[in-house]
Amino acid sequence: MIFVTGGAGFIGANFVLDWLAQVDEPVLNLDKLTYAGNLGNLSPLRNDPRHVFVRGDIGDRKLLQRLLALHRPRAIVNFAAESHVDRSIHGPAEFIDTNVVGTFTLLDAVRAHWSELALAEREAFRFLHVSTDEVYGSLAPDDPAFKESTGYAPNSPYSASKAASDHLVRAYHHTYGLPTLTTHCSNNYGPLQFPEKLIPLMIVNALAGKPLPVYGDGRNVRDWLYVGDHCAALRMVLAKGRVGQTYNIGGNAERANIDVVQTICRVLGKHAAARDYGSLVTFVQDRPGHDRRYAIDATKIRTEFGWLPAETFESGLARTVKWYLDHSEWLRAVTSKEYQNWISLNYAEAEA
Repeated sequence: MIFVTGGAGFIGANFVLDWLAQVDEPVLNLDKLTYAGNLGNLSPLRNDPRHVFVRGDIGDRKLLQRLLALHRPRAIVNFAAESHVDRSIHGPAEFIDTNVVGTFTLLDAVRAHWSELALAEREAFRFLHVSTDEVYGSLAPDDPAFKESTGYAPNSPYSASKAASDHLVRAYHHTYGLPTLTTHCSNNYGPLQFPEKLIPLMIVNALAGKPLPVYGDGRNVRDWLYVGDHCAALRMVLAKGRVGQTYNIGGNAERANIDVVQTICRVLGKHAAARDYGSLVTFVQDRPGHDRRYAIDATKIRTEFGWLPAETFESGLARTVKWYLDHSEWLRAVTSKEYQNWISLNYAEAEA
């Protein structure tokens, strides 16, 4: 059995679904079920005995101890995190609690469990920590892409909290010998993503005829990675990764935000009711400390494992738009009061 934390969120749920579609090994899934994690993401597994779901917090040491002792997983895959930059600007405390203190509590509980395993089990055990390219900071237009050796320079409370968690993972490997692996991914998109992130937010607003808010001049650049490709890479790292190493996972798809939004408008125009979606684009005040460019150099994972993304940005985006169009009930469930509060907090003043 593997133990997945944060497995009801966007990337975590996709990983659990893909894992059980590819592998027969059961999954223990721990999730706090905050606004971005919901059991609806895991509805295909409702009656699947291979999926054991527990609602709980990675900061709950006693719960972790019970689960580790009862299920004796061979690996941990840690997705549990607060992950949205804008939310971290408005309320950084939650990010420190979950991403730093929570990761520490998880690491320490796992270390205690791992140290009591038989030698063969200790050697086979893995702790895979899923992190972000944002820990590396911001790139100028002509700078080379982030490598695993790039120095950390986080610029938001979110990225600083993830950088701290990465350092804890590294320290637990170096000091205690815990067999850790760390991955840094670029911007994910795809099914099940809560509509606070750029791509689902634009889809939801466009379908509702609402403004499509684009920060600043829209020229901030991100490398876009389809979530299914990310999950495939994580399975490879878990199976083949060298203990103590970090691996960058990118989509080879750098795009300016305004280009992403305009592409969404074109794709929607082919599927949804006829409307000039492009006319809804509204430039709003930039967010504080907005990093200009991220780009991932994924040479290491390609060289070691032969991994490459299966989706281009265009094919992945087409699949994503179709998924949201086909899952209106899921959208209605998540676009609740919580979602509306978030929109008001982030865009009411910016649009004025």
